[in-house]
Amino acid sequence: MKKILLIILGALIILAAVVFIRTFTYPFKKNSPEAKEGWKPVKDDSAVLRLSGGIKIPTVSTGELGSFDYMTFDAFKEYLKTSYPLVYQKTENYEINKHGLVFRLKGSKPGLEPILFLSHMDVVPPGNAGVKNNEQNVFRPNDQPLPAVKKIAEYWDYAPFSGAVANGRIYGRGAIDMKGMLFSLMESMNNLIRKGYVPQRDIYLAFGFDEEVGGIKGAAQIAGYFKKQGLVFDAVYDEGGLILEKGSIKGISSDIAVIGCAEKGFLSARIKVKGLGGHSSMPPMESAIGKAAVIMQRLENDQMKPMITPLIKEFFDNVGGAMPFANRLAIANQWLLKPVLLSQLTKNNSTNALVRTTTALTMMKGSDGPNVLSPEVEFVVNFRLLPGNTVKDVKEHIAKATEGFDVEVEEIDNTKEASMVSSTNTKAFHCIEDAIREIHPDAVITPYLTIAATDAYKYQIVSKNIYRFMPVKINDLEKQSIHSTNEYISIENYMKMIHYFEYMMKNYDQ
Repeated sequence: MKKILLIILGALIILAAVVFIRTFTYPFKKNSPEAKEGWKPVKDDSAVLRLSGGIKIPTVSTGELGSFDYMTFDAFKEYLKTSYPLVYQKTENYEINKHGLVFRLKGSKPGLEPILFLSHMDVVPPGNAGVKNNEQNVFRPNDQPLPAVKKIAEYWDYAPFSGAVANGRIYGRGAIDMKGMLFSLMESMNNLIRKGYVPQRDIYLAFGFDEEVGGIKGAAQIAGYFKKQGLVFDAVYDEGGLILEKGSIKGISSDIAVIGCAEKGFLSARIKVKGLGGHSSMPPMESAIGKAAVIMQRLENDQMKPMITPLIKEFFDNVGGAMPFANRLAIANQWLLKPVLLSQLTKNNSTNALVRTTTALTMMKGSDGPNVLSPEVEFVVNFRLLPGNTVKDVKEHIAKATEGFDVEVEEIDNTKEASMVSSTNTKAFHCIEDAIREIHPDAVITPYLTIAATDAYKYQIVSKNIYRFMPVKINDLEKQSIHSTNEYISIENYMKMIHYFEYMMKNYDQ
């Protein structure tokens, strides 16, 4: 017996030694910053005012099919023309589907594949938010009165379409998502043209107008046009990643620049559950709403299995060196500790979304009366598909959850597979790294999985190198303002974003 215990003890010591050796020798990426402070922003008042003016035009997109009032979009197009006459004069530019905008700055070597920068001009509604002050300087077609807004607990510091410049910030709906990026791209191209710079390869800008409602009329049409023209892009750049301020990701004590090399897929299903209706005074043993509750509980309790995809493994290999020892130990020894690592990751909403196809119950409809049993109850469940899972997998998962019940399942919205995963071993990706170091040399840079949907997905038909990143350093409070109240971008961030894109355009082939 003593001999067996000694053997077990010896095995444990060897195992511990292997685990520790692997932890200390694991090839985590070295994120040693260069010995420089980074580019220092210089405020450009005219650039700030141009963005401010663009925010004042409420290019709001609403509705499932993007059927909205285009009057403000027409005004926005005219505003760009008057704000950037040099860009319009020196580029080939045209409209796709009336409101999508394309600009082409010709390069000196037409044989090289062009690069493409994306943005979108539409914004989400501002919500029924009150305003802390009396700023009412907004675009109003035909001097129409401003709509009344309800005062709620959360307020905008300035009116959502004021474009107010105060406190070192530019306020308004779309400041970050995504007029800040659109105007920074126009500023960058304008600067290069003004300086007489001629790139080696063509540089394209493409701006959609319905990204917030699916991009079917905007980005999808533009990408389809490019495809018909036989265009293939060496790189496509869009939103989808940010520079997260130190402390944003638990356990990482550095700013971290996350570059989306893929995005999750999407499937929303409306599930109609049938049962016996009637008066609540004589209820059946199991109502339609009770059956629906069982299905919903199954969906939440037995979710799709988590997994560490190659992209997320690369993410951990990049950031692991900046994490505490316990995290590094688990990452370096996944052969032994992967179940423990996945268990910890799935306990947090943010990291759970990186390692599994998520399940979200979002809507429910039943009886309209407190004493009426509805013969049919419906609810909506939304899945965001991890690369590695398919729409077919999700459908089978739903079928298993609804097994034994009389149901109808209908897909709603825009079902799509997870995107392809773009390589990090490309000129296109390395150019992003260099440009980030130009403005934030201390940031940890890593590939990432974009959780939300972007227009970039539509451009897979014209490029295999698609990257989602906006060079804005952001804290948790600022991140929460996107699609919420009090959205703003700091002037420092905006100046750095202009420099970042100018650097990218100028140095892609250097």
